[in-house]
This record gives sequence, structure tokens and C-alpha cells, in this order.
Amino acid sequence: MAATENKTITVSATINAGVEKVWEFWTKPEHITQWAFASDDWYAPYADNDARTGGKFKTTMAAKDGSFSFDFEGVYSNVKEHALIEYAMADGRTVKIEFSGNDNTTEVVEEFVPESQNPIEMQRGGWQAILDNFKKHVEAN
Repeated sequence: MAATENKTITVSATINAGVEKVWEFWTKPEHITQWAFASDDWYAPYADNDARTGGKFKTTMAAKDGSFSFDFEGVYSNVKEHALIEYAMADGRTVKIEFSGNDNTTEVVEEFVPESQNPIEMQRGGWQAILDNFKKHVEAN
């Protein structure tokens, strides 16, 4: 699996909202539970987030039928309000998220180190679906 270790995956979305709103919806637990899942048969029953350098986060993602759930968690290594979030997941893989606001739109770009259990395209698709859910939630509220 050495080939996967140095590779990163990038997903992105342009949200039709200002960066302050996008940041709030990305970081507040009451919003995270509304968008942090990849498909309609999943949901996020729990989220806790201390969005600061050194802070921790945890979001429970679960199948609505009760068949499976897991905690997505990590520690923030670098947080710059309205601009950047970097963190390490519980398994040590890293993520970098950049927020670029321009009037009433915000570009969100996520770059992450994939895990070795699932195909790259499946991981890209899952993370992009979650980001698309985020965009939908922000723009509808």
C-alpha cells in the first residue's frame, strides 16, 4: 500500500453564501449533525467540535436502519477562522480544508490522505457527497 501513503485526494465545492456563514455551518455541532453524512440513508446523531488549534472534534455517523455507525474524530493542528482548518484523524491521516470567501460565495477545498481499505474513487465520492450535503444545507438555511 506504499503508493497510497503519499497520495492525497481533493474535493471542492462553491457555496452560495459568505465565508462567515459557511464557517459557522462547518464548525457548529447543531449544523454538523444536519450535513455530515454521504447519503440519505445515513445521518449524524452526534457532533462535538472545539474548532481551535489543539481542539478536538467527534461526529458520529450512522446508518438510519441501525446496522452500522462509527465516530469520525480527530485533533486540530491549525485553525485560522474563516480561512483554514487542518487536523489529524484518530488513525493519523491528515486533512486540510481551505475556505476562500468572495462576497456571497465561498470556495471550500478539502485535501485528505486516503485510507488503504477502500478504493480511492470510492473515498473521493464519499467525501464529495458529504461536501455536497454541506453545500445543500448551507444554501437551504
